[in-house]
Amino acid sequence: MRLIFASFLVLAACGGSPLDPGAGNSLGTGTNTLLVDGNARAHAQIANAKSSTDFSTDFEVQVTLNNTPVTTGTVEVKSNKLTTELTYDNNGQWHGTAAGYDEAYELNVISGGDKVMGVIVDGPDIHTFTLPALGATLDSTVANDMKWSRAAAADVATFRVGDLDRLTIADTGDFSIPAGSLKAEKDQAHPNQLVLTRENHVAPKGAVAGSSFSVSVDNELDVIAQPNPAL
Repeated sequence: MRLIFASFLVLAACGGSPLDPGAGNSLGTGTNTLLVDGNARAHAQIANAKSSTDFSTDFEVQVTLNNTPVTTGTVEVKSNKLTTELTYDNNGQWHGTAAGYDEAYELNVISGGDKVMGVIVDGPDIHTFTLPALGATLDSTVANDMKWSRAAAADVATFRVGDLDRLTIADTGDFSIPAGSLKAEKDQAHPNQLVLTRENHVAPKGAVAGSSFSVSVDNELDVIAQPNPAL
């Protein structure tokens, strides 16, 4: 009897929330009547942010029923720390913002008898740049190595700097920034910001085909392009 009771305590201690980072995705349920396109986007508040509290997360959800925007009801995004109720903005979008980045988020939409519930995206872990160094001076005329640390690869990764906008790259932790990507000036140094965004997403099971819910996190690194006399 004591052995059975002890085993129960171990199982209870090991139990976790489906919103714990690393717990995985859930396609959720619903009435299969709503078209939902939603995202949770975490933005770093400081360069090369490392802590969840160094981010803020914006939520944006578009909901339609028979090609008509859904303007009433409840749209909420939950994490294991808080629930954010979104507000309709009269332009077809439901919006909200929360402090921090909790990685795993659950989307719930209810409008009358129509609903999409329990859609969970286990978002990417926070990545940090390991190369170049913060504030490094780089030669814009040659390729420059960029490296980052992350625990697991995201579904999608994009990179932007200067005139290079949202280039899709492999989330391997290593990328060669093409020559000419950094903005430079002829006779003085020019600041640049490297931005790496990683995203996971699911197609909700209880929504109309074509629906999506995604969670992304971006991090930024400030560097300097040295003068380029050839300009």
